[in-house]
Amino acid sequence: MPWLTLFVAGLLEIVWASAMKQSHGFTRLLPTAIMVVTMAGSFWLLAIAMRQLPLGTAYMIWTGIGAVGSFTVGVMLLGEPVTMGRIIAASLIVSGIIAMKLAS
Repeated sequence: MPWLTLFVAGLLEIVWASAMKQSHGFTRLLPTAIMVVTMAGSFWLLAIAMRQLPLGTAYMIWTGIGAVGSFTVGVMLLGEPVTMGRIIAASLIVSGIIAMKLAS
């Protein structure tokens, strides 16, 4: 169960990061509100997952899901550039997440 909780926390991190971008520096109310709510939920679920998972493992996987997910949202929905360097970097993060999960 802590792995599922951590995964959902990571998904919420993608939502709050995307909402932060859409808030235009906290000048738009709805995206700002979505960001605050999902950020609180993400941190809360991360804290629950950390009851049973090691700090380093939980935090690394949480940030990795958020980073790769936000990269994917940026590319697919916001028209951010796709370069070989960015794909390699995201692949390395995914590899690190898998390695950390296997090592735990």
